[in-house]
Amino acid sequence: MTHAQLVERAVRWLRYYRCGVVLSEQACVSGEMPDAIGWKRANHSVLVECKISRADFLADRAKPFRTKPEQGVGGERFYLTPPALIKVEELPAGWGLLELRRGRVEMIQASTKNQRTAVGLKYEMNLLLASLRRVEVRIEPQSITDFLKWKNRMAEYNRGELPEGLTAAEEETNVFLEPEVPC
Repeated sequence: MTHAQLVERAVRWLRYYRCGVVLSEQACVSGEMPDAIGWKRANHSVLVECKISRADFLADRAKPFRTKPEQGVGGERFYLTPPALIKVEELPAGWGLLELRRGRVEMIQASTKNQRTAVGLKYEMNLLLASLRRVEVRIEPQSITDFLKWKNRMAEYNRGELPEGLTAAEEETNVFLEPEVPC
């Protein structure tokens, strides 16, 4: 199992865990580059750090956003490892543990839910904005706004009807636009 394969499993697990937006290996200004991070309704974030060796896990503990967890991202925080790489008692306070066993991600230890601070939220916002900017650079000369309105233009070109298989923006499911529900 490579680190990249474990990250891919983390992304799939976050989708299974009902995160509607998931990013992997994207940097933010704090220097943290989450292996995978996802967001659920009501701005709830879930961080998954993938470790394939003990040395990698031990080195991770010395990073600034681990020694000062209030600077880290993720309302929930997990390590994802092969079986028996980390003992539950070695986890930082509040962290959960996921293990890849027989091709399935299993939760060994749940994470506490509200670890993110105001500083962590600021870093998450930076991570999201930096990621959106990367998208905007790749779709130039369009802006993100124009790109998001693409379906509206498709309907205009198709005599007012969306092409088959496309859903109108107002009919799309987007849990991030629904009223906030407590976690």
